[in-house]
Amino acid sequence: MSVTAADTSAESTAVRARGLRKAFGAQVALDGVDLDLPAGTFLTLVGPNGAGKTTLLRMLAGLSRPSGGELRVLGAVPGPAAAALRARVGLVSHEPQLYADLSADENLRFFAALYGLPDPDARIDASLARVELRARRGDPVRTFSRGMTQRLAIARALLHAPSLLLFDEPTTGLDDRAVGILVDLLAELHDGSRTLILTTHRLDVGLRVADRVAVQARGRIVHEAKAKAIDPAAFAGLYASLTEGHA
Repeated sequence: MSVTAADTSAESTAVRARGLRKAFGAQVALDGVDLDLPAGTFLTLVGPNGAGKTTLLRMLAGLSRPSGGELRVLGAVPGPAAAALRARVGLVSHEPQLYADLSADENLRFFAALYGLPDPDARIDASLARVELRARRGDPVRTFSRGMTQRLAIARALLHAPSLLLFDEPTTGLDDRAVGILVDLLAELHDGSRTLILTTHRLDVGLRVADRVAVQARGRIVHEAKAKAIDPAAFAGLYASLTEGHA
């Protein structure tokens, strides 16, 4: 299913997938995903465990190869050889991928070096300011709350000014206050300068921040709609029917 019928030229489309498949031996994670996502859009992707959401995001990030179908991200084919493309994508997951014994500043400085970024001081300062962690830049990450750690992971993902930001269940383990802070940050990041994709089990969060919402089940996108046209109560029932029989 196509997420939109908009112009799908390389200039206007951040993600284009046709019949995308991924199998791990006999286990099929993606079974024919079709997706057109215009640049600057915020898509929330919801679905049960095992629907293939993480697999799809890893593929978009160039961390996993399709078993079949076609995929273009930011006009290029992702894969191990597409270093230039990976430099335009940021990934934030429920595992923050930070070094607990290093400070916030040291973590970002390490990743800035990996990216080979010019003027790392300015980039690090701007990223920490964006997530409101400048005051804690010298503190070890092990002293951070779960919510602060997720915000630092977002700062890491923003360092290289990616055109595509992928969030894989970033609210996992957060209390309501931390979720609220994260939602405000996601809304701020949705400024038209980048494309965002969020996977979450929190329907309420997904509906608050996105332009579009899609349901993934059985390895496919089985429903899509504009977020502003969705009634949360009605959507909850629709979601249950679309994912019935899946954990």
